[in-house]
Amino acid sequence: MATTDAWGSDGVPTTAPPGRKILINNPADISVIVIYFVVVLAVGIWAMVSTSRGTVGGFFLAGRSMVWWPIGASLFASNIGSGHFVGLAGTGAAAGIATGGFEWNALVAVIILGWLFVPIYIKAGVVTMPEYLKKRFGGQRIQIYLSLLSLILYIFTKISADMFSGAIFIREALGLNIYIAVVALLAITALYTVTGGLAAVIYTDTLQTIIMVVGSFILMGFAFNEVGGYENFKEKYMNAIPSIISFGNFTAKEACYTPRQDAFHIFRDPITGDLPWPGLIFGLTVLATWYWCTDQVIVQRCLSAKNMSHVKAGCILCGYLKLLPMFLMVFPGMVSRILYTDEIACAVPELCSKICDTPVGCTNVAYPKLVVNLMPNGLRGLMLSVMLASLMSSLTSIFNSASTLFTMDIYAKFRTHATEKELMIAGRVFILFLIGISIAWIPIIQTAQSGQLFDYIQSITSYLGPPIAAVFILAVFYKRVNEQGAFWGLVIGLAIGLSRMIAEFAFGTGTCSDPGNCPYIICGIHYLYFALILFGISLILVLTVSWMTKPIDDVHLYRLCWSLRNSKEERIDLDADEKQPSKENEIMDVEEGPKPDPSCWRKAYNWFCGFDDNPAPQLSEEELQAIQNKLTDTTEVPLWRTIVNINAIILLSVAVFFHGFFA
Repeated sequence: MATTDAWGSDGVPTTAPPGRKILINNPADISVIVIYFVVVLAVGIWAMVSTSRGTVGGFFLAGRSMVWWPIGASLFASNIGSGHFVGLAGTGAAAGIATGGFEWNALVAVIILGWLFVPIYIKAGVVTMPEYLKKRFGGQRIQIYLSLLSLILYIFTKISADMFSGAIFIREALGLNIYIAVVALLAITALYTVTGGLAAVIYTDTLQTIIMVVGSFILMGFAFNEVGGYENFKEKYMNAIPSIISFGNFTAKEACYTPRQDAFHIFRDPITGDLPWPGLIFGLTVLATWYWCTDQVIVQRCLSAKNMSHVKAGCILCGYLKLLPMFLMVFPGMVSRILYTDEIACAVPELCSKICDTPVGCTNVAYPKLVVNLMPNGLRGLMLSVMLASLMSSLTSIFNSASTLFTMDIYAKFRTHATEKELMIAGRVFILFLIGISIAWIPIIQTAQSGQLFDYIQSITSYLGPPIAAVFILAVFYKRVNEQGAFWGLVIGLAIGLSRMIAEFAFGTGTCSDPGNCPYIICGIHYLYFALILFGISLILVLTVSWMTKPIDDVHLYRLCWSLRNSKEERIDLDADEKQPSKENEIMDVEEGPKPDPSCWRKAYNWFCGFDDNPAPQLSEEELQAIQNKLTDTTEVPLWRTIVNINAIILLSVAVFFHGFFA
């Protein structure tokens, strides 16, 4: 609790609440942070030296050589950013455990990903998701539409939310200017994404996941120790009511500062609940399918696996890891409300503005506050570096995947004869461009009502994701769907989603004490229900237009959809006629004389970026075919296949048990 002497007689604090400006200025914390970042850079450099990055397949897919445990850890790390620590703990502090249901829904989604979607992607032999749709439907417009939409989504939801939450941490811990901190962070992040490619990202992710999980376990122990165990925690949370509820002639409504009666239930009332249970089960599954099964960041991790058994085992490991956020983030956020009730649960806008610079509420600082106040020296530094690291790992994953999308799906379209080297440079320059946009976003994030920005991640996803999920599900499981159906389903679905999103931005969603004036027909429908409705409309649109137009011949669909996944015939790609490489280029390459020896600078630059100045060896048809067969092979050893299948059933049973226990 805040001490009384910091509070004036008018109920507004006269000084900043205690604990706001704890500068990390003891030697233990500083040395831990320095050592941590040195180790991360060392791992990145080791991955740089020891893996192939000079080819598109090596830089973007880690050369199809990853085993299951880094894949599982990397899936988890690229999914859990510092946004989760801030957002899940904040929503937990405000509304109880239901938000943990978002995480547990993923247990089903990762199984769908590893067993149904990845085998098709691997047999299709693709690097990016839009590339799959292009092989499946032909034509350019769907691929470019999806690449652009994905890049927009990255900027609006992932990059901005992660930066915002990272900034909250830095501000709580160091009292630093947000810009200085973020620019330094981005510099380190960019350095090893630009140089290392996917292998560096996957190895550093693995290291960070281990530290993130261990650090947050320690913090959870400290937090429960403070409140005296789980039973006390339940009782104290229900009584965590702030002492100041009025200021001047403003008095907060009771519902705005008392904990919800259903705080310890995951399944809430379908009409009045803040996360209605049908939305949590069905609406969320649509979003989870979009995120886990069709999102470039996630699928790219799976495509880098040695073989199918490693993909599945990685997905299962990720599923078990996804059980943890409820205990490592949501519960500690609720403990934070118990320990710092007046600050985390502040109900008076003037007071909230003084505590955390935003009048809407301060639940977002719940987790950073615990870290700064509860952790002993040294461990605090470790936790802070883990937070920054999780921010970095999310950003590196996004930068790596965004540059893949841009290079392969947009740049390569306009520069059809670009060399491998030119593509690699274009991808790296694009990362720098993204970073520029990201820094320009910071003031918008700071001024955006932070209470809303976070709820907006899920809601923006609900407005833009469902049409993509619908198209991918139909593309994989129903071969009658064609390009016209998919395209119009995506475009009209996007128009419906955008109209709701823009209307909501225009009217504002309001706060608890000031509900705003958005018409019920627009904002009254819960965003998870809206996701379901939009998904249904998109399915109907895609099917209707497809049935009214000409089907695609089977010869173009071998190994691209579920019913034809095991066919052995040769597939004629719908875009085969575009792919004829010009013979002149090849002849030109061969006739060049011996090359002069590169300068020392040139050699250093090539090593740093993983380029190779020697021309690529000319491979024969048979060798090319052998490489292609290795990349599209989905066979499994029967013993391992049985083991991963049994584990998948156990994982699903665990998911059902946890939902039932906390329902």
